[in-house]
Amino acid sequence: MITPVNCRNCLRFLKLSNYHILSRFDNLTTLQSHYFSLPKMTAQQKWTIEKMNILSLPLEDKRKLYKGPDYIVLDNIDPWSKYVTQNKQALESKKHTSDDINEFKKIQIDSNKNKKISEKVSIFKGDITKLEVDAIVNAANARLKAGGGVDGAIHRSAGPLLQQECDSLGGCPTGEAKITGGYNLPAKYIIHTVGPQDGSAQKLQSCYETCLSHLKKYQLQSIAFPCISTGIYGFPNRLAAHIALQTARKYLEANEGVDRIIFCTFMPIDVDIYETLMQMYFPVQEFN
Repeated sequence: MITPVNCRNCLRFLKLSNYHILSRFDNLTTLQSHYFSLPKMTAQQKWTIEKMNILSLPLEDKRKLYKGPDYIVLDNIDPWSKYVTQNKQALESKKHTSDDINEFKKIQIDSNKNKKISEKVSIFKGDITKLEVDAIVNAANARLKAGGGVDGAIHRSAGPLLQQECDSLGGCPTGEAKITGGYNLPAKYIIHTVGPQDGSAQKLQSCYETCLSHLKKYQLQSIAFPCISTGIYGFPNRLAAHIALQTARKYLEANEGVDRIIFCTFMPIDVDIYETLMQMYFPVQEFN
């Protein structure tokens, strides 16, 4: 949605020398009209302008782009510390296995940071596309084409310009991540990562590490993850959760400038697994 207020700023991000736009117009309303009449405007120029425009909108104006009023702000997602307090009895019935203990022992935890870190993670049961956070993660395919599951849901909610930007990125290798605008989503950005289909724990860990590295690179403070590589990609749900939680714990111990890492669990099996394992990796009270 191009407006006279920010049209000039958006165009500064583009090399439109063929049109000599900025030198030809002294009236922003005329400039706005000219934008829509450009017959040679490429797809990349259009999504780039729209992306920068949306990112520059005041929050209340951006919310008019969302598909419905049922978005969820970060303040309405309980941190893990509060979630444990409110669900103490139910969580006490969750039993970890000997395999869980063996996985847990693969990382060293600084227990002095438990309280602070337990306030920086959340479990969320629901639709990741509704979250108004800095970034949501898309479990994408290597071609970065809209697919099924969470990938398809994200593309449908973001709108067609998301695919145009994805097409400009040249795909994404397994274990890596690429970032785009969020467009019509409540999230500002989408971080697309390609999970392994061969059961590689190392590549799955790389997915989470690379996504988290984008927080620092783009100065973002909140991120929401789906369950990467489970489902049709066949990665075991429980091991995938261990990898996600291990990676998040290590990142939070090393990086203080994060407000929240959210684990979105849509299937009941994943809810149960994360409720069990988060008590180990993010103990609100001493874990035995």
